[in-house]
Amino acid sequence: MTVTHHVRVHRSEENLAREDQLAWKIAEVAADPIEVDADVAEMIVNRVIDNAAVAAASLTRAPVSAARQQALDHAVSIGGRGATVFGCALERRTSPEWAAWANGVAVRELDYHDTFLAAEYSHPGDNIPPIVAVAQHTGRTGAELVRGIATGYEIQIDLVRAISLHKHKIDHVAHLGPSAAAGIGTLLGLPPETIYQAVGQALHTTTATRQSRKGEISTWKAYAPAFAGKMAVEAVDRAMRGETAPSPIYEGEDGVIAWLLDGPDASYDVPLPAAGEAKRAILDSYTKEHSAEYQAQAWIDLARRLHDEHPELIDPENVEAIVLHTSHHTHYVIGSGAGDPQKYDPAASRETLDHSIPYIFAVALQDGGWHHVDSYLPARAGRPDTVALWHKITTAEDAEWTRRYHSEDPSEKAFGGRVEIRLANGETIVDEIAVADAHPLGARPFARADYVRKFRILAEPVLEPAEIDRFLDLAQRLPALTAEEVGQLNIVAKYGVLAGAPAPKGLF
Repeated sequence: MTVTHHVRVHRSEENLAREDQLAWKIAEVAADPIEVDADVAEMIVNRVIDNAAVAAASLTRAPVSAARQQALDHAVSIGGRGATVFGCALERRTSPEWAAWANGVAVRELDYHDTFLAAEYSHPGDNIPPIVAVAQHTGRTGAELVRGIATGYEIQIDLVRAISLHKHKIDHVAHLGPSAAAGIGTLLGLPPETIYQAVGQALHTTTATRQSRKGEISTWKAYAPAFAGKMAVEAVDRAMRGETAPSPIYEGEDGVIAWLLDGPDASYDVPLPAAGEAKRAILDSYTKEHSAEYQAQAWIDLARRLHDEHPELIDPENVEAIVLHTSHHTHYVIGSGAGDPQKYDPAASRETLDHSIPYIFAVALQDGGWHHVDSYLPARAGRPDTVALWHKITTAEDAEWTRRYHSEDPSEKAFGGRVEIRLANGETIVDEIAVADAHPLGARPFARADYVRKFRILAEPVLEPAEIDRFLDLAQRLPALTAEEVGQLNIVAKYGVLAGAPAPKGLF
């Protein structure tokens, strides 16, 4: 059964016992040798494929190229085998923390992999790059890797269920540092004491403001989770050497809760698996069919349906106004409630546009779909008829959709809303959608065949057919892979693909 841990701030003189601290509870879950359930292992395979798919699609993008060059400019550390870098030859290795960095940026760049939304936001697939990097470096088997990934997902999702970071303008990767450290601890079979110290260090070094996802959103949006993964690898290394962390990191008088979150009188109830309970949180997460912020997924599906049913909506002359009635999160993060003029700017960055539901809904409505490249092109964003329609779209918070967004009942938890379209002729069109088509409760839930198809579509331009098949064979046998095969769990680009990508020079 799940155990709920009541977490509050403690004054220094209270001397909160280590065993009563949240970081220790997380470490105990990570150190629990419970086996991974078969359906969880299957979903982990899906997400490894999903991560590789979106990484393949981003290999030649400038932020990914810069991160890859940074990684390749660092030699493999002397303590292990090193880790592979997405796109590079299997024998081309780097130190695991730098592989976590480069591969983490590649996975996050297009905002196209899995998600879990509750009190906080998250992309729990961000745990996979650092855990895989350490597995390759240390020669771990597929079964050990699966156990580590299951822990990473479990801890991040459990923290996301209970502790809101965005409420205090703290970036959501503050939950990722601890979860990745815990996952690496499970992978390596470390004792609770070591994992506890690593979790504390990883949290301490990965708290930052949400400005990375506000206003004119920069390329750091993709780097932030990769940085958290890199910090998690380094935190584990330090903890294994006997170094300690600020304590208690969550509950301390000058700790995270007291000064970064709800304050000295705050408390949270964090659910974690009991001893001997399987780690199944990954099954509560969901991936993306479209390359955009998760809260836009259902709206894209509704827009493409409206495109087919009401072709007159394509022309802005026929539309007076469009209002998306939705949850608090959607309205204030990617909607007009954010107050960001950049969300209506045709010259805005890709990172900004994928956090603008007015833009996304306008393009999907006109095009009847969404493309991870074409839908963000400057020429597409600047098309006059699109700009005219886009600027007629606003969002509004609806209490019922906010309630459903936060519902603990999977059957009513929703990430969509209701659209009201006032036409120029005085008519009104009203429609709604609760979850994306690809959601487990959606019109077309993603299954293994969908993950494989997504990988093939995104990888085909940059990987040879034989390489696509090689990777899929390895990934789908993940729980049974030998250590040698885990070391080959990478995608190798076609000859010339990386040579044509930006290769910026820096300090290293």
